[in-house]
Amino acid sequence: MSVLRQDTKASLTALFKHIESSDENIREKVLIFVKEKVFPLKHELLHPQVEMERHITDLIKKSLQDVTGAEFKMFMDFVKSLSLFGENAPPERVQELLEIVEGQADLDAQFNVSDTDHIDRLMSCLYMALPIYTRGASNSKFLNYINKHLLPVFDKLPEDKKLDLLKNLAESAPYTVAQDARHLLPSILQLLKKYMPRRKTSEEINFTYVECLLYTFHQLAHKTPNTTNSLCGYKIVTGQPSDRLGEDFTELYKDFTERLVVVEELSKATNKKLTQGMAEINKAMSAAKDDNAKNEVKARKQSTSSGLRTCNNILAFIQPLHQKVPVFIGDRKINLSWKEAAKATTASANAGGKRAATTVNGVGAVATEASKKGRGDGAPPALVNRALAGLSRGGRPGVARGSGKGAWRGGRGRGRGYW
Repeated sequence: MSVLRQDTKASLTALFKHIESSDENIREKVLIFVKEKVFPLKHELLHPQVEMERHITDLIKKSLQDVTGAEFKMFMDFVKSLSLFGENAPPERVQELLEIVEGQADLDAQFNVSDTDHIDRLMSCLYMALPIYTRGASNSKFLNYINKHLLPVFDKLPEDKKLDLLKNLAESAPYTVAQDARHLLPSILQLLKKYMPRRKTSEEINFTYVECLLYTFHQLAHKTPNTTNSLCGYKIVTGQPSDRLGEDFTELYKDFTERLVVVEELSKATNKKLTQGMAEINKAMSAAKDDNAKNEVKARKQSTSSGLRTCNNILAFIQPLHQKVPVFIGDRKINLSWKEAAKATTASANAGGKRAATTVNGVGAVATEASKKGRGDGAPPALVNRALAGLSRGGRPGVARGSGKGAWRGGRGRGRGYW
């Protein structure tokens, strides 16, 4: 440490050369040293501040050519903590942060739907980019890549990645510019129709997919409302040629509104079942004799509450779409069901000192060992299971955000598993 303090710049340069080393043992030891000894002392070591923060940022950017997901998250967390990229950072610094994430996502690479490692990185990097979008950075590059490469092969994506993609798209949608919204809307509407049947069916409806897509549809349509005239048959007048008011889109309007009505009725029916299930759960809570039984009932209640939020959101999204001149929701007053669940879980953990059982997918599978590993395959008890008939299973992987080294193995660079 004395050498590091004497000549910080040269020492950091030497350390990061070892991070790029092909000797895994040395590399691992250096990473641990940097994480535990260097990063915590940034205020002491990085002087002069601007020069040294830029130096270590450049070293980190160079080392990101071959890292695991956990290593990338560690480096990004550190870079974001620097004053160089702090709250008062200029737009070009914020954009630099985003470009680091975009580079890790390989947005210039040719997409191969069988490359699960790339899909994992895409989803995780898009999630990491969300807070950067809130600071004014553009999501155009990510959205254009997704629209061109992922949405056309949506059916071929792994099931858990489908949900990740739709949730990330929904959370990205409010930050989309009008031009990108126009390009993305047709693909979103096509997917929406796939999951919103025109006639009542015995097949299961994936309500969480519908919630994601309806929210995304609203946010994008709010940016470019008259685009929906030729897509949904609406009659929105902006005075632009793109209004296409002289064309007959009656059949499109009929098709879309019929699908809305069907999903609305199914959501109301499921909402009723979940409400009835909640009453049974409350009775079960009163009858629970020990902590294990109470925890199980609490998990069921959380799952059912999440399902209710999903259905209520769908109903709130559909209601303004019934008119020829609809109202598109462009604010964020309606909380997406999984965001609401995350807030509730955090509050519960803070209040009781214990982490609440994890809900998955916004519609509720009880947290089991399977869901802890990233798959929401747990099944709720019979009553709630019946009430949840038709609601989707699965969820965002519990380790999908770089929370555990080697959680996903796929090979990158010299063969290091990315996640």
